[in-house]
Amino acid sequence: MPAATANPRSARLGLRATPEQEVVLRRAAQAAHKSLTDFILDAAYQAAEQTLLDQRLFMVSGSQYQALLKMLDRPESDNRGLADLFSRKSVWVKK
Repeated sequence: MPAATANPRSARLGLRATPEQEVVLRRAAQAAHKSLTDFILDAAYQAAEQTLLDQRLFMVSGSQYQALLKMLDRPESDNRGLADLFSRKSVWVKK
């Protein structure tokens, strides 16, 4: 997470939690030696980064990667359906 001193916090976020959630969050923040705000913000930021990475990065086995490379290296072949699709005007383009 970016350092708070380099970019002071100015955005305000609000959330509601059940009393049970609050107890667990406060205990976890104490165990991590962080304020409740820092604990929640750090955890949410990490989860957000991971969610965004999951949209761009995916892991495959070595054999799956090799199969992908092999498929990409194959010579192109005619695809009538794709050629037909690209020959038509898009529905959002005015005639």
